[in-house]
Amino acid sequence: MATAPKDAVNTIALEEIHTEGQEPPKGQKTFTVEEAVETIGFGRFHIALFLIMGSTGVAEAMEIMLIAVVSPLIRCEWQLHDWQVALVTTMVFFGYMVFSIVLGLLADRYGRWKILLLSFLWGAYFSLLTSFAPSYIWFVFLRTMVGGGVSGHAQGLIIKTEFLPTKYRGYMLPLSQVFWLAGSLLIIGLASVVNPTIGWRWLIRIASIPGIILILVFKFIPESARYNVSTGNTAAALATLRRIAKINRAAMPEGVLQEPPKERRGRFKDLIHPKYLRTTLQIWIIWLGIAFAYYGVILASAELLERDLSCGSTAPLGEDPGPVSEESRSPCHCHPFGPSAYQTMIISTAGEIALNPVNILGINFLGRRLSLCITMGCTALFFLLLNICTSSAGMTGFLFMLRALVSANFNTIYIYTAEVYPTTMRALGMGTSGSLCRVGAMVAPFISQVLMSASFLGALCLFSSVCVVCAISAFTLPIETKGRALQVCIATPGVPA
Repeated sequence: MATAPKDAVNTIALEEIHTEGQEPPKGQKTFTVEEAVETIGFGRFHIALFLIMGSTGVAEAMEIMLIAVVSPLIRCEWQLHDWQVALVTTMVFFGYMVFSIVLGLLADRYGRWKILLLSFLWGAYFSLLTSFAPSYIWFVFLRTMVGGGVSGHAQGLIIKTEFLPTKYRGYMLPLSQVFWLAGSLLIIGLASVVNPTIGWRWLIRIASIPGIILILVFKFIPESARYNVSTGNTAAALATLRRIAKINRAAMPEGVLQEPPKERRGRFKDLIHPKYLRTTLQIWIIWLGIAFAYYGVILASAELLERDLSCGSTAPLGEDPGPVSEESRSPCHCHPFGPSAYQTMIISTAGEIALNPVNILGINFLGRRLSLCITMGCTALFFLLLNICTSSAGMTGFLFMLRALVSANFNTIYIYTAEVYPTTMRALGMGTSGSLCRVGAMVAPFISQVLMSASFLGALCLFSSVCVVCAISAFTLPIETKGRALQVCIATPGVPA
């Protein structure tokens, strides 16, 4: 009896050695993880996976959007200039950029689940510390660390992608935008209540709660079976697949789980392998441009609401300017948001879900490339329309559509990037793309919060031009992933993907 656990371990070890080192007996049926995932199909496990991994978007949105609703308050508290306010957001994305590559490499080497858990622990810890920041310098440093933790949240998307059957990926992954929207609306709603009463420090503490709760429920989600089998741990992959089949009340394929020999972990040079070189370069351009536009819209919205730059006014949008105070004339432009500003932010943020049904249809019927090309082109157009001097309702409508379009862009490129790379380098591909994406996000604050004050039209033209370049890059991507099975490793020359 006492030796039973040891015997079980030995049995598993022998199973793994047999799987890695020998071919199955001739005539014996075999199946791959891809075939198992398709056979098991969609069920209760995937609903739980969608809810738990999707909720990482709530935590991420709250941490990222936090800067937009806190910026006016720290600007007033520490008497900051435009470039100092912009630097806060830039450093958050600098942390995201650096850690995105590191965590992508670690996830391909040590597993998606472990890195996801680590990133949430890291992010929650430094977010809570931020609420005690004694000075501007400390605030910037601690938010940089939070950005590093948030960068690991992309592993949640990878885990979802690797467990979903092919025909459901194009529908379920865009729906994850609902969680980002929920997080964005939640932080804006909380800010409208918490900021004027108990202050921005308590807002940051409250915003940390969803991430802490998620840490406790991650144990219900297993490590990716595709990852386990790519590292040679076939026994763990098989156990996970059987568990999913049991939860879904579905049957497993007949035969023995068989995958290609254990592959080396993803390396940077794999991304520029001849098979993926052009795809990688164009993906990087698109990610950079989408992030530039997305965070540009968010930050530009805050500036428009704070100073109504579109029509040359100095009053908050939709409010009576009233007497000009000494504080209003100060170079720090100290204008905390009023109720109407929060209302406009909520309405425009709700736009992120507006095009989701159309986006899903486009992704699944037009394909990833054409769908992205169309939404990027429309984004460029609406950036230029922001230059029209209109009422607060008209400006809210333009911001609503822009948020809808930039959100659709992110949906599509996330799905495309997760699908185009093989398992052995998928996390690295997402990590490096996310890192380049943050370069765009780092530049966006200086355009939205500094250049826009000097030349409103110039800033809008720059945003629009970048979107046009991204639309062209999307249209000319060499690989279409619509309906394509996820690849396990880099295909050999002459073998179709």
